[in-house]
Amino acid sequence: MARTYVDSGMLIWAARGVGDLALRAMGILDDPERSFASSLFVKLETLPKSEHFRRRRDVELYESYFGSCVEWARVTEALAHSALEEARRHDLAAMDALHIVSAWIAEADEIVTSEKATQPIHRTDRVHVVSLRPA
Repeated sequence: MARTYVDSGMLIWAARGVGDLALRAMGILDDPERSFASSLFVKLETLPKSEHFRRRRDVELYESYFGSCVEWARVTEALAHSALEEARRHDLAAMDALHIVSAWIAEADEIVTSEKATQPIHRTDRVHVVSLRPA
């Protein structure tokens, strides 16, 4: 069973997206051959706005996903320093670096992102990166 870390964009597509990307995102979440890992960073990027704007269906999906996670990356100063190094090495956005290192710490086999394959997040060698978007 593959341990998968999904980034916030992928979860948002699953909750609110329409079309092909939303279907792909839901297919990943519904895959019985996966277990899931996450971090507080994914919660921070998904739950507060959905709760504030009373998007009940989105909140329910996020809470269900978070409840299914078998591993959580512990947020530490060491994680932040590793993310800083990863961001410098691969020209990553701050949150992408935090997600990559969180996935690595949670011993994920892969991270699934909504980022296009041309984006810097795909440069990392810490964890295999899979895009929802076709090449």
